[in-house]
Amino acid sequence: MFAAERRQLILEMVRANGAVSLRELARVVQTSEVTVRRDVRALEAEGLLDRRHGGAVLPGGFTRESGFPQKSHLATAEKTAIADLAASLVEEGEAIVVGAGTTTQELARRLARVPGLTVVTNSLLVAQALAHANRVEVVMTGGTLRGSNYALVGSGAEQSLQGLRVSRAFLSGSGLTAERGLSTSNMLSASVDRALVQAAAEVVVLADHTKLGTDTMFQTVPTDLITRLVTDEPPAHDDRAATELQALADQGVQIAVTGASGAPGGDQVPARQQQRRDVPLPGPRRGQAPSPGGPALRTATALGEPIAGAERARVADLRRR
Repeated sequence: MFAAERRQLILEMVRANGAVSLRELARVVQTSEVTVRRDVRALEAEGLLDRRHGGAVLPGGFTRESGFPQKSHLATAEKTAIADLAASLVEEGEAIVVGAGTTTQELARRLARVPGLTVVTNSLLVAQALAHANRVEVVMTGGTLRGSNYALVGSGAEQSLQGLRVSRAFLSGSGLTAERGLSTSNMLSASVDRALVQAAAEVVVLADHTKLGTDTMFQTVPTDLITRLVTDEPPAHDDRAATELQALADQGVQIAVTGASGAPGGDQVPARQQQRRDVPLPGPRRGQAPSPGGPALRTATALGEPIAGAERARVADLRRR
């Protein structure tokens, strides 16, 4: 393939997806990452795209949101490894929240093997992945269906999460920086993600290395509220991604990195200033018998119980901190 043909294909991929990693570009155009990096530099010089940590994005500073079909084919090996590692954090009998996204969908497929689990989600794809898990209870929010990512959004989704309390929230997004935290390109999705965060004692972000250093329009989780980041090993040449990881660790985020081979290795990047969040976790549901006939699928309104006045005041005080 001639350089002009290669660059035209690269440009078409970035325009179709919003953001594409160098690794993915090299695979599609069937050349080395060194050659692709040179092509990306040339296209950036012409103002046709912007370079980002290990990839390329649309020009203008903020990436737009890709549709589900495009996202599902990006960084598939990395998402699989991240999902494997994230699933190892979930214990039997927990009650958790899982947000919308292709990486969280991969996580849901692995959670089907965790007995006594309750999963609250606004994602139809997450619910579908758990629909036949006999010992997992699936609780769906209300809301309006957003077809581009098969998620329920809007005031109905947010209201159904009021009064809910779970141990952990597992969220993905369009970008992650140490300065702003997790962000997404859609306002409705961002509002629901913020409501999911408010329901959880801990927040676990799932993001592959292509999202590190990428900033999008709407902030969902500020850095000081992120308990843990599960990500993949950045390419050896991607110094900026490594710098971003260290910056996140310096702000107290616990970093779990999958092995460089794609298998979950669970290497920890030490945080220099770990921030403790002394919020009691709900007790496990190990003693509860599974629902007859398989998993129960109901709305979050039925699950959420009002928090006592004293507890509500204490939680509000913790959030203000």
